[in-house]
Amino acid sequence: MSAMTPDRFHPPGSATRASLTAACLLLIASAGAATAAASPWDGLTAHRAPSALAAGAVTSDWPRFLGPTDHPASPETRLLPSFPETGPPLVWECTRGESYASPAIAAGRLFLFHNRNSRETLDCLDAITGQRFWSHSYPIDYADDFGYGSGPRAGPVVAGDKVITFGVTSRLQCRNTADGDLVWEHDCETDFGVPKYFFGSGASPLVHKDLVIVNLGGSEDRCVAAFDLATGKLRWMTRHAWGQSYASPISAQFEGRERILVFAGGKSDPATGGLLSIDPASGKSDEPFFWRARRYPSVNAASPVLCGPNRVFLSHAYIDRDSPCNGGVMLTLQDDHSWEPAWKSEDLACHWTTPVFHDGHLYGFSGEKERSCQLVCLDASTGTLRWKKQFSFPMKSPDGQEIPVGLFRGSLLRVDGRFLCLGEWGTLCWLNLSPESATVGSHCQPFVATQSWTLPALSHGLLYVSQNEPDRLNGKPARLLCFDLRAQP
Repeated sequence: MSAMTPDRFHPPGSATRASLTAACLLLIASAGAATAAASPWDGLTAHRAPSALAAGAVTSDWPRFLGPTDHPASPETRLLPSFPETGPPLVWECTRGESYASPAIAAGRLFLFHNRNSRETLDCLDAITGQRFWSHSYPIDYADDFGYGSGPRAGPVVAGDKVITFGVTSRLQCRNTADGDLVWEHDCETDFGVPKYFFGSGASPLVHKDLVIVNLGGSEDRCVAAFDLATGKLRWMTRHAWGQSYASPISAQFEGRERILVFAGGKSDPATGGLLSIDPASGKSDEPFFWRARRYPSVNAASPVLCGPNRVFLSHAYIDRDSPCNGGVMLTLQDDHSWEPAWKSEDLACHWTTPVFHDGHLYGFSGEKERSCQLVCLDASTGTLRWKKQFSFPMKSPDGQEIPVGLFRGSLLRVDGRFLCLGEWGTLCWLNLSPESATVGSHCQPFVATQSWTLPALSHGLLYVSQNEPDRLNGKPARLLCFDLRAQP
């Protein structure tokens, strides 16, 4: 690690202008005046108003991928106990461009990041109505080498009155949430020599206090960067040969020591990567821990999972019989700040969805390929396999063809005493999971579309589900759907 000054910095205007703008916004807010009203826009379809929140319901914002805790869990309560066959009530839906990015929701606003007509676009919507406050975009030149979508992978991050985006071509931007005005930006592909990698850039940034932390994976071993949230200036750079992964960094605290955990690993031959534990004050890294399949076409994509004091779980899906680093590993922090494996297991090999740690057990989808993927439960203390199970919901297309719908490489969210699941083909489930068993409480099929890999966002009793591909039943294009999950008062 070495301290750095910015390679290149792109402020949109002078510091005086920014200060005056902030002062004016503060004055407007204190006077009770409203910002520009949201309005309907092309592509939005409103269906109904949501129910009132049930008495005693706990609610929260969803400011970043993985939600308010950087773990796929939500504190929300008083949600629908089951899904009707037709699905939960639909509040609104909107068409959108290519994207695998989760939306972010804060202070009643939803931020949708997508590629529409070769322009990476950030839309600010009213979270309740779907109407739009503002929209900003810039042109990009990106085509996925493997035939997947050409939109952003990293979700927006909201921090106070600012929203951060990191595009598929490594453009990092900070905008005001009120009006979308650009505060600062970096073209990281140019400024820091960030290559295209397998699927472009895809790790969501982490805002830690006044820092925006990004797993850059740039040239000259510029692996992780911290930018000043207010100004965009580079505060520190962690240098390491491991590149940019698709796993979003998380913050942690070990015996009073703050750390940023980055599961790094880019496009390299031989493949390299693993866990970096970084001091957010200086950018200095503790001793790294290697964990990466040795296969060249492989990625690290599931975020690290905190599993109690001084324990972290890592996982990837690319099994290589010649490698000692297959599937998952539970790490224990040692007195010298190094990591020691407590156990290893190929039974929980997560492709890109981050597993859930709950009551001493890990729950997650394991497997590289769609049809071989299973839902798994491991004892987190020993790595012992408790069970593994596949769920399928075969259905017929309008012309009578069987569609092999299953959960496959789905997403899990622990909420309201249960597990909410979005399957890879669009199946929405309440799952009852325990160390003893796994059963479906209820399920519905809002759409039939592959690549439903985006973790749903939940905020104030409303569930936001991304349909990333056209619906195979009715041809409806990619959409964001807002469902009413509020239990009846």
